[in-house]
Amino acid sequence: MQQPLNQLIDHTLLRADATRDEVLRLCDQARHYQFASVCVNACWVKVCAEALDGSDVRVCVTVGFPLGATTTMVKMIEAEQSIEAGAREVDMVINVGALKSGLHDFVLRDIGGVANLCRQSAALLKVIIETGLLTDEEKRLACQLAKDAGAHFVKTCTGFLGGSATAADVRLMRQVVGDAMGVKAAGGIRTYQQALEMIAAGANRIGTSAGVAIMEGAAQRAEHSGY
Repeated sequence: MQQPLNQLIDHTLLRADATRDEVLRLCDQARHYQFASVCVNACWVKVCAEALDGSDVRVCVTVGFPLGATTTMVKMIEAEQSIEAGAREVDMVINVGALKSGLHDFVLRDIGGVANLCRQSAALLKVIIETGLLTDEEKRLACQLAKDAGAHFVKTCTGFLGGSATAADVRLMRQVVGDAMGVKAAGGIRTYQQALEMIAAGANRIGTSAGVAIMEGAAQRAEHSGY
């Protein structure tokens, strides 16, 4: 059975100039709407974990964000410290340059190092493949490598490098990973209708900074439908 829309949303704030007050507001909104998680940069994980204590909203942290070009060890340390601070989900950026260079074993090890750490800590790993920079063949390969490395989800985009989530990419990713993994659509999703399109294409998590607007859109649709 499909989960309610609110429980599919990672309520996101990743701007470099995000303030503590904005992060706390994000947490308040997530608690109110009972979103799946808040997704923040590592420096805010502890703040979010404390603000959301006692709720079902999880803290999701970005790792290697947004370029994915740090070393595997740095990504592992960033993930480990964030989990210790209260993160229960990790959104890690793939090394796009290595993938496009044909260094598939490197990419597999890069994801695998973080995946093993997450599994040992009972944390969920989502691998951002940055679809806007990849060909369809590279997207398929990235998804397969994430699957082989033991990740829990594949994710479309960071939203910081020009790419946006598309229904076509979500369908492609779902075809590769099947039912064994989750697919997170992120990047440019700002309306209720866009969220529905991604879910229909196979996404079971939506990353967005417009979670409140999406839920308001859902409420308006329900009101107009007479439910």
